[in-house]
Amino acid sequence: MAAIQHILAANQQRRRARSQTVYINAYVRQHFSPLDVLSDRAVQSKYRLPREEIHRLVTLVSPHIQRVVGDGSGLSKASVSRSVAAVTPILLRHARRHIRMPTTRNEVHRGFHAMAGIPRVIGVVDGTLIPIHNPSLMDPCWIGRKHYAAINTQVVVDHDGLITDIVARWPGGTHDSFVWANSAVGQKAGRGEFGRSIFLGDSGYPLRSYLVTPVTNPATPQEERFNEAHTHTRTHIERVFGRWKSRYRCVHRSSGGLRLSPVKCCRVIVVTAMLHNIAVRVGADELPPVDDDGETSEDDALNPREARAILHQAGVQTREELVNLF
Repeated sequence: MAAIQHILAANQQRRRARSQTVYINAYVRQHFSPLDVLSDRAVQSKYRLPREEIHRLVTLVSPHIQRVVGDGSGLSKASVSRSVAAVTPILLRHARRHIRMPTTRNEVHRGFHAMAGIPRVIGVVDGTLIPIHNPSLMDPCWIGRKHYAAINTQVVVDHDGLITDIVARWPGGTHDSFVWANSAVGQKAGRGEFGRSIFLGDSGYPLRSYLVTPVTNPATPQEERFNEAHTHTRTHIERVFGRWKSRYRCVHRSSGGLRLSPVKCCRVIVVTAMLHNIAVRVGADELPPVDDDGETSEDDALNPREARAILHQAGVQTREELVNLF
């Protein structure tokens, strides 16, 4: 009996000793940055910018937001949305440094003239539909000609593929001519601030002395050759759209549309244009351009009776001078 009691006491003592032992099974996450481990090619492929430019952008935003460590591939959609909402306004403050009309016009003139022979071109203007996904937007004004909700974004590009002006504020159903007339660049052009430089636009824009559109019904070989040169030069902006949307798929229709409020969507659009320009200026490798078919804001030709007669006639005269060069 005494032996049994001794055994039970020993067992109880062993159990008590084990119960006082605490096993810690924890993993302490070490600081990790993909920029520290990925190759230059992998960084550019994954984040669309070279390592040095990413570090510069981080330097811009880091004083204004709490630093979050982690690879975006492991974040939830809600976390990504919050991050985008926090970073976008900060980057937007620097947009004017990277999106601006050229100060040296002669270089731009030469660049566009080398494309198809049209002189004095300072930029090509066109509208593109940036799809948005917001079920609360029931107003039909957001629905463009392609039958989906979008922001009708007006873009001007130069000969190097840089976006030199962008207007992202109007619903998808807004006419291109209205966007141009109410844009700062359109009003500056109307006041003659670009001198004798001209913009090229499609038939959705009004013909002006500073904004040249193609001849609607070419009747001479010269007019046909001018239209071919005009079309060839204008395709340059379509290629820019393709490269821009390839780098940042959130502004391409294949993404399903930006899932933010319209105001935040407009901010994101401008910031992606800024990042596109940074990539172009540093010579970042380009991804194959995505098809932009169906996203260009194509408008019907304007009724000549709706145009102001004096301005329209000045545009006719300017276009005839250009046609005579062909």
